[in-house]
Amino acid sequence: MTDLVLLRADGTTASVALQEAPHFSKPAGPLTSRTAYAAAHVVPKAWAENVPGAPADIDWDATLAFRHHVWSWGLGVADAMDTAQRNMGLDARATRDLIARSAAEARSVGGAIVVGVNTDHVEDEVISLDAVIDAYTEQLHFTEDAGAGVVLMASRHLARAATSAADYERVYRAVLESASRPVILHWLGAAFDPVLAGYFGSTDSAVASETVLRIIGDNADRVSGIKMSLLDAQAEIALRARLPKSAAMFTGDDFNYVGLIEGDGATHSDALLGAFAALAPSASAAIQALDADDTARYRGVLAPTEALSRQVFAAPTFYYKTGVAFLSWLNGHQESFSMIGGLHAARSLPHLSEIVRLANASGALERPELAAARWSTLLTLNGLAS
Repeated sequence: MTDLVLLRADGTTASVALQEAPHFSKPAGPLTSRTAYAAAHVVPKAWAENVPGAPADIDWDATLAFRHHVWSWGLGVADAMDTAQRNMGLDARATRDLIARSAAEARSVGGAIVVGVNTDHVEDEVISLDAVIDAYTEQLHFTEDAGAGVVLMASRHLARAATSAADYERVYRAVLESASRPVILHWLGAAFDPVLAGYFGSTDSAVASETVLRIIGDNADRVSGIKMSLLDAQAEIALRARLPKSAAMFTGDDFNYVGLIEGDGATHSDALLGAFAALAPSASAAIQALDADDTARYRGVLAPTEALSRQVFAAPTFYYKTGVAFLSWLNGHQESFSMIGGLHAARSLPHLSEIVRLANASGALERPELAAARWSTLLTLNGLAS
């Protein structure tokens, strides 16, 4: 068995045994007990000018192949979300291109897809509420025309412009009136984007939840669910217990998804997770276990991955994309550990080493020998013994 070299914070190394990949099987049919979307990342051209501030130059073959990997495991793709570096390198042109290309690929294989609709094509940081409505509506219509489902993302513009809960209700009501089919709302916490602190009108999640419930209740035929990413399991459980039957809770809690997806016997969360982009085989195997009413196997497969996800999403949480791309590279889904905007430099080597350790321990290395070789090469490149 090959040894896996790990890097300590003081620069010294240690070795652990490289584990075999789990023998997971792809589903023979659709997953039924839970709806699960993996929020997918984008792969840049390694030779292009993907430096901070430059327009994204994407390797479309690798980016779309990764989405086919997700679909092959029975999961849906959530595209053009924060995992794809919205507001962190993915510019407006690249966002539109990603939505159109991914929607077309989804149609070609019958894959489920939802994509983020935001206001981020507007360059001015501060705009009026009416301008926020117009910006949302423009992206909404583009996405619907492309044939993808909609996740109405939390907007930095709205966070800056709104002065009350009523402002959020007004904007969402106007945008939802323009939707031709139900959409998923999106509540992203300040850990993921500090600009969104106090979204839905309050920094108190219980108070903000009342606004969310009014928006959903007043637009019940236009809202199919909400993705909640506050990294607060109790807040999510409290809100999902009060949702109308027509609205699903999609957990975006990359710290606590195992228990939230399993549920409490009365309610459960579906999934729309950046973590599942790095864990598609494990996520699929776990939901297949739920489909077979085997909760012990569900926990056995998925519970070990939660420590890995917590490391990937460790503070500052908005740099989690680096860990997702790193695992994609280790698992052979891209040829270079690189990201648009140069974001692959956002995490330290000891941080990445802990990702390697936890991925090895949790069965998240799909091709362990390749992962070990690539990690060893990265250590050598940085002048470290491997």
